[in-house]
Amino acid sequence: MNQVYHALTTQAGLAGWWTSNVRGEGNHVGNVIEFRFGAGGFDMKVVDLREPTFVQWKVIAGPEEWVGTTIEFDLKQDGDYTIVLFKHLHWKEPIEFMHHCSTKWAIFLMSLKSLFESGQGNPDPRDIKIDNWN
Repeated sequence: MNQVYHALTTQAGLAGWWTSNVRGEGNHVGNVIEFRFGAGGFDMKVVDLREPTFVQWKVIAGPEEWVGTTIEFDLKQDGDYTIVLFKHLHWKEPIEFMHHCSTKWAIFLMSLKSLFESGQGNPDPRDIKIDNWN
């Protein structure tokens, strides 16, 4: 569980599964992490950390639909497995982009899983592309 927590809270960890273009560390409340992708990017403020079980970010810059939303990772140990309970909360309305993002989050969570199972994640720009939003 500690390794997954660190993959969510360190620059190197985040670059291993979500996007290779990440700046900042997510290991202190109040820090801002900058995530950049081919189609744009997001800035997330770390608002809650409970090592090794919980990470919460608030989107402070990026697409209008994302600003003000909250992203949570709740980690639980089940025998040899770490369970990641993921939420992207507080969308203003259920627009088409929200559904696209749900699919992309699934792709990136599979990248996180792959990082630990094979030693190689698939962060942007090596992720699976699903449409013109990337």
